[in-house]
Amino acid sequence: MDHQELNDRLPDSVSKLLENIQQLPQMRRMNRGALPSRENASETIEQLLQLVFPGYFGKQGLTTNNLQFRIGEIAIGLSEKIYDQIRFCLRYRIDKPEDLDFANRCEDCDKNAAQITLDFFNKLPAVRTMIADDVQAAFDSDPAATSTDETIFCYPGLLAITVQRLAHVLYQMNVPLLPRIWTELAHSRTGIDIHPGARLGRRFFIDHGTGIVIGETASVGANVKIYQGVTLGALAPAYGQMLRGTKRHPTIEDDVTIYAGATVLGGDTVIGKGSTILGNVFIYESVGPHQVIGNEPHKLRIRDRSKKSKTSDIVDFQI
Repeated sequence: MDHQELNDRLPDSVSKLLENIQQLPQMRRMNRGALPSRENASETIEQLLQLVFPGYFGKQGLTTNNLQFRIGEIAIGLSEKIYDQIRFCLRYRIDKPEDLDFANRCEDCDKNAAQITLDFFNKLPAVRTMIADDVQAAFDSDPAATSTDETIFCYPGLLAITVQRLAHVLYQMNVPLLPRIWTELAHSRTGIDIHPGARLGRRFFIDHGTGIVIGETASVGANVKIYQGVTLGALAPAYGQMLRGTKRHPTIEDDVTIYAGATVLGGDTVIGKGSTILGNVFIYESVGPHQVIGNEPHKLRIRDRSKKSKTSDIVDFQI
């Protein structure tokens, strides 16, 4: 095929694509209001990190003399970004083709977006205080950490927790879409999936983090430690939308440690205070306080390859 033949055949391919688009309305959005931008949301997170951790991200050279100017400069630009994103999200919630009063309702959305933006900024000091506890918990819990600076700069768990705590504020104010966009952006960067609806207690520590999933209605107490590959999930996701609004994910009480690969499922499941869940355990029933839960240990069998064997020269092991 030469280039001219490609140009001749392309209109037919486009026609087939358009026909397919018309057949699948769940995968298109037409004649509707604008949605929040993922690119702007990503920029928003980067600027929020500069407010949460001033001097660590963004412009260097922060001093006590220029702190007020820097914070004010970031806050002014950031407030406009957040206001626009919230405004689009609130409009999205009421944007229906048959809504003849959409224009008037849009004005209400914009007023609500301004109030939500202000409320969000007013809540930032309290959120920063919780994150400061998370920073200290990461340092106190990990002997590999040489300083709290290292936990802020390098720990994906702390980043995921920080973004979730910020998104949770908007989630509690019933802002659609944007909280999930924020946490999914953090998920893509860290491999840690924490729904913005999850309730996280103080001094929460995630070590390593890759593959962790914490569902929307999960509740995590204070001083909890979770390692890689842990799932705090729903027991019956097959019922889908029928379960919306119900408690589907477990409750983890204070001072619990959950080791790598453990799965804890169900809205009625409670892991009692001070308990330890060992690795690769599957739990869908409640556990009392101060328990150690693990699988029955397997035997390790090793065959010495230096000695001739009639069956195999391969090391045979089972864990």
